[in-house]
This record gives sequence, C-alpha cells and structure tokens, in this order.
Amino acid sequence: MTTRAEVFTTAGDLAQAIAAGEPVTLLDVRWRLDRPDGRADYRAGHLPGAVYVDLETELSDHSVPGRGRHPLPGGAALQRNLRAWGVRAGAPVVVYDDWNRAGSARAWWVLTAAGLPDVRILDGGLAAWRESGGRLDTGDTEVAPGDVTVTVDDLYAGARGVVTAAELGAVAARGALVDARAPERFRGENEPVDPVAGHIPGAANVPATSLLDESGRFRPDDEVRTRFPAATGAEPMVVYCGSGVTAAVAVAALTAAGREASLFPGSWSQWSADPANPVEVGESAAPSATPE
Repeated sequence: MTTRAEVFTTAGDLAQAIAAGEPVTLLDVRWRLDRPDGRADYRAGHLPGAVYVDLETELSDHSVPGRGRHPLPGGAALQRNLRAWGVRAGAPVVVYDDWNRAGSARAWWVLTAAGLPDVRILDGGLAAWRESGGRLDTGDTEVAPGDVTVTVDDLYAGARGVVTAAELGAVAARGALVDARAPERFRGENEPVDPVAGHIPGAANVPATSLLDESGRFRPDDEVRTRFPAATGAEPMVVYCGSGVTAAVAVAALTAAGREASLFPGSWSQWSADPANPVEVGESAAPSATPE
C-alpha cells in the first residue's frame, strides 16, 4: 500500500534533501483555470534549480480528439520533455505549484502513470516553501539533459488506473463515482468552461479544494477517507473534474490515505461533449463516511 510519504513531501524535508546534495529534480507546474500559462510567475520567483513545466503543452496533448480539454500526453513526447527538464533515471522528482495543488497533482499523476517510481508533491506548494524560509531564484533555469526512459507508450493504459466513459455507469451504480469540481458547477448552477452544465448521473460531489486545509496542505488521511462515499465492492474510487486536472488532487489524496483511486481523464469536458450522454443537475446524495 502506498504511504503518505510516498506521495507528498514537506518543505522542511525537501530543504534538507537539497542541503544534503541529494539529486532531486524540481518541477514548477504553475497553472490555474483562469491563468493557464504560469511562466511569468515562475520567472518572478521559483525554488532554486526548479524547471518550469507547461501543463497545457507538456502534460497534455491537444492533438488527440474526443478525449476532453486536457488529453494525456503520449509516452514518447513525455520522455522528450522529461529529459529536457533534466529528469534522470533513479533520481527523485518533486513537483509543486501555487494554486490548489492542481498543477502538481496533474504532474504527479502523469509521471507516475508513465512509470516513474519516485515522484512527490510538495505539500502546501510554493507558499509552504516560502513559509519555511526557503529562498527563491528568478529567471529561467538551465539544466543538463536527463536520461530517464519512459516505456509506457499510452498513458491511458499506464501504471495508474484509468476509466473510460463507457465504464462510468457501473462505477456510479456501486457508489464509487466522484466529481471533484466546485459545488456550483456540480449542481449545474454555473459552468464557466464547458457548454453543458451539470454532472454525470450517480456521481457524488467531493470538491478537490475540500481535501486541502486553509494553508493549502492536504488534510490528514483519516479526514480524507471520511469525505468520500463508502462504495460497495473492492474496486477503486473513480474521480473526474472538468478536464482531468483537479481530479488528480483527489486521486493523490486518496492514494496517500491508502485507498485505491482511478481517473476519468476526459472528465466533464469529454462527457458533456457527447449529446448522447445523460446529465444530472442539483444535489446528489451526501457521501457517507468510509468505514475505517
């Protein structure tokens, strides 16, 4: 079972690793829904040695049709990017962001789906690093090319669980489908991005932001577990969001808490694009606590 320490790292532990000269690769994944290009923020101040990662172009492949707004990248393209970021075989990777852990969780999901064994999210993100007294560098970082190899050609069949649209009905029937968007989007009261408002029938709403505390750190594992439905059967919980980005926050939280979770990568942007798919609006049944 995956432990919390295998998914997250603290600012203090990261600072110690850097001070000890450990070969940690730092990836800055600034991204937010209303400002997807975070390069200017990165250049204004980033962790020492961190390389900027563009979620829109490097952690997504927009040439793939029919799979939502942020289709997963292919293995060959991801390998090229990883090497450009300086990622080396056997060296740990720490990813971070400055908004709701969305960018870093997406990077964590993509890299671990590609088979990288040691990828962790900086808990609390850039704010936690600043609070710990960590210094920041400005401008761009030049790194030596990495040598990591990605053996997974198709991340949809990679090392992390992926669920297709055709499987969601069965997932919802066993009470294991979770929508990680904001409540007003889930209820269909507001849809700022996609043309159809509402949610996938049978889904429960567990906003990704509810899994973080006021400081932007992930809540304790027992709190995370109680926020999700008590699904029947032993199959994984399945999470979606608008386009497969913030759902990765929930997958990371569940994984750290010892609960298996899969992703519907196309999420609402894929589901709502097909007029044949049913849509629900309003509240769902409140999730019941998962038995410990």
